[in-house]
Amino acid sequence: MSLADSLVNLTFAEITAMAGQLWWPFFRISAAFMTMPFLGNAHINNRTRLLLALSITLVSAPLLPPMPAVDPVSVNAVVLAGEQIIIGALLGMCLQFLFAAMAMVGQIMSMQMGLGMAMMNDPANGVTVALLGNYFLMFTTLLFLALDGHLVAVDIVVQSFGRYPVGGGFDAVSFARLIDLFSWMMTAAVTIALPTIAAMLTVNLTFGVMNRAAPSLNVFALGFPMSMMLGLCAVLLSTSGLPGIYAELCHQILAEMHLMGGY
Repeated sequence: MSLADSLVNLTFAEITAMAGQLWWPFFRISAAFMTMPFLGNAHINNRTRLLLALSITLVSAPLLPPMPAVDPVSVNAVVLAGEQIIIGALLGMCLQFLFAAMAMVGQIMSMQMGLGMAMMNDPANGVTVALLGNYFLMFTTLLFLALDGHLVAVDIVVQSFGRYPVGGGFDAVSFARLIDLFSWMMTAAVTIALPTIAAMLTVNLTFGVMNRAAPSLNVFALGFPMSMMLGLCAVLLSTSGLPGIYAELCHQILAEMHLMGGY
């Protein structure tokens, strides 16, 4: 029998099974890309993001387990689509906590240095962030791409079909891990910014003592530029040691993603 005869003799169930092998993974992968940092921001339009998700789906479809036979126009198909979107969004949100921690580091440093009013618009996320926060966000994004973190994240999303097969549902443990990542984000941000916080606290205490010892001096006019200059020195020292710390944080967050969606 020729290939043309085989295609003509395909039944509706076989066509549905072939389409489902691509359709359900496409929902999960595209939802993960929508919520991931860098891939999900406004710099990348939806057409490019969906084409990238479709390309990864076509490549990974032969490696995935068989998909359930579901009528594409039934209520069960809508439920399965929603399930894949939720699982993909959860995996993408894990990386959001990593980048939010870096933006929070810049925000904390800006407030300590007196640069809290130096705000700028972030067109990627549509919000206003501190100047140092945007700097740390761009710096760590380049580090993440240099460490091939995006490739590991895509691999974890593809592996998630082994732990959470289509139609198998998902457990509450994944939601609990996602909530725990919020405290992890706060802890990581404060830990990285702690040297700068301690340095600026020492500076402020010093100027406070000077103000009490010599009230005639205009300590506030002198203290603001000194605080800013010493704060920039602290940021420089923090940036020099940031790649090693950030690599460790990347390993931790990717390990959490692996536990949520990997084998």
